[in-house]
Amino acid sequence: MKITRLQWPERSFNKHSSKSDDSKPSNFRGKILRLLLRAIWAFFWRLSLVSGIILAGTTWFYYSELPDEIVSKEARSKGSITFLDMNDRPFFWWGEHLDLLTSVSEVSPQLIQAITATEDQSFFSHWGISPRGIIGAIIINIREGRGALEGHGGSTITQQASKLICYNIPYDPEKWTTPEKYERDCRRVTLWRKLKEVPFALAMELKYTKEEILLVYMNRAYLGAGATGFQAASRRYFDKNVAELDLAESALLAGLLTAPSRYTPTKNLEEAQGRAKIVASLMVKQGYISQEQSTQVVSQPAQLSIAASNKSGGHLVDWILQIVPNFLVNLSINDVVIETTYDPRIQSSLEEAVNEIFSTKIYQGSGVEVAMVTMSRDGAVRGMVGGKNVRSAGFFNRAVSAKRQTGSLFKTMVFAAGLESGLAYDDIIDDKEIRIRYGNKLWEPSNYKNEYFGPVTLVEALAQSLNSVAVRVLLHAGREKVVSVARSLGVNSEMIDGPSLALGTSEATLLEMTGAYTGILNGGWPVQAYGIKEIKFRDESDPIFVTSSRIGDRVLSGDSSRQLIYMLNQVIETGTGKRAAFLDWEVAGKTGTTQKARDAWFIGFTAEYITGVWMGYDDNTPLKGVTGGGLPAELWRTAMEKIHAGQEPVRLPMINPAR
Repeated sequence: MKITRLQWPERSFNKHSSKSDDSKPSNFRGKILRLLLRAIWAFFWRLSLVSGIILAGTTWFYYSELPDEIVSKEARSKGSITFLDMNDRPFFWWGEHLDLLTSVSEVSPQLIQAITATEDQSFFSHWGISPRGIIGAIIINIREGRGALEGHGGSTITQQASKLICYNIPYDPEKWTTPEKYERDCRRVTLWRKLKEVPFALAMELKYTKEEILLVYMNRAYLGAGATGFQAASRRYFDKNVAELDLAESALLAGLLTAPSRYTPTKNLEEAQGRAKIVASLMVKQGYISQEQSTQVVSQPAQLSIAASNKSGGHLVDWILQIVPNFLVNLSINDVVIETTYDPRIQSSLEEAVNEIFSTKIYQGSGVEVAMVTMSRDGAVRGMVGGKNVRSAGFFNRAVSAKRQTGSLFKTMVFAAGLESGLAYDDIIDDKEIRIRYGNKLWEPSNYKNEYFGPVTLVEALAQSLNSVAVRVLLHAGREKVVSVARSLGVNSEMIDGPSLALGTSEATLLEMTGAYTGILNGGWPVQAYGIKEIKFRDESDPIFVTSSRIGDRVLSGDSSRQLIYMLNQVIETGTGKRAAFLDWEVAGKTGTTQKARDAWFIGFTAEYITGVWMGYDDNTPLKGVTGGGLPAELWRTAMEKIHAGQEPVRLPMINPAR
């Protein structure tokens, strides 16, 4: 039997042989890929398992460390001070204001909606973190040219709350030298902090309810102007509780969370209102409000309360903060209320007068400065301007901190001592050249423009501010008597030891000199300038400090004071202060110009108020064409006319030689 072998076509066989050979590397690559995928899977599920265990352990650790009560915990390093004016209305705030909310029932529902729509739209449904939000924020930051963790944070409200309580790390003075550094460090964003936020936020979600976390956030978030928390901000900007906020006000407060310094409504109200419009549009997208309600926020934006709109009184507050006990200003975390002597009407008069004079009488760009103080007869300071920038609180206050030569303003103290030493207003003294040997030197003071008038009365000598007569009165009364009178009336600064004291070569502050003239108006009874009526802790009814007018021992007799007031009245009626006169009111005062016109003063009074004015350069540059009887007197008159507007004129307690 013949066996026939099957012959495969060579071509086909070759094809088959080729496929078989190629399958070997293909299978090899497949095996490698499968092994690699298995390795990757093994690595990642083990990494995930380890990470999960670490996350769970860290979360449990933070959970066990968190306090049971967190809503009522303090969140600031120092307390706040609320300043009330003479009518018990708030006009200024200082420090860290914190009004703690204890329940969401105290909060307007629209405010909660505005906050969640702006900061964390899924707050009530997530477990404390939003990976999508974090990744999205990083992408945006990189796209905008910033670092991955700079700018947008993508944090949930829970994550932000964890930073606001500083991850439950207590303040340690050995690690942070000041509470401010501690707080800045808590807010610092790093990669480690971002990683830490995740388990801490999860722990907070496990430990507390959503309402408690939201309250922590609402109590701790900084909202500008020293206000920490929404209740404090609501009172600061709108003078109402958060339960009373309307939609526009809620949107404005929620908008501050993005950049409280930039959008602070007391500084940038229009920007804050613009941000509120964006918040309202987000609330529409979330279905919280209708488009019609959003339009209303645009057409009727939130407005600040009268108290919050006020930007005056900062210079007086600066002075008060200097005299308030340090433990209340820098060491206490309690909220303090200070009732002051501040009169907003008088302050407004001073500021308007300064603005008028500087806009019409002084060229733009001039470096000349100004200070003003107004007091009532009991020594209560009613208004204060510390510089031409009338609302530059926190800067150098020339009314209380600048010691300047007083010039002829001090002659009033000299003539007061002369009257107490037996002289009378109508006594005649020869106005002529005078030479005095003082030590090894011969001193020869001269009158303004070297003019001498011969025999003159004391009234005429003070009215024309004659130097030679002032020196002769000093010699008559004695330097010790002059110093004693000035000290007793309230001039506490060091005084020159020599005859030049008569011409005001000593330095003093405007507040000191204005207070001294107050004693003259009071019939020789000196009073101490004061700005505080009462200090108390906000939650307590009993004050911890009370003050009122403090009257010292009488310095001038009634007769001497009446003569001196008449003499000062003639300064304005016939002498160097004519530009200070104003209709229907009897006024008295004295001009003062120092050597080379470095300082120009005018202090004067009616029967109701005493106002002092100083003008000059901070660097002692001489004034050009300005004397105390010029712009200072005119500024004084402008302010006093405003202060006395609508009041019935009252006569001065002075002698009347015509009778």
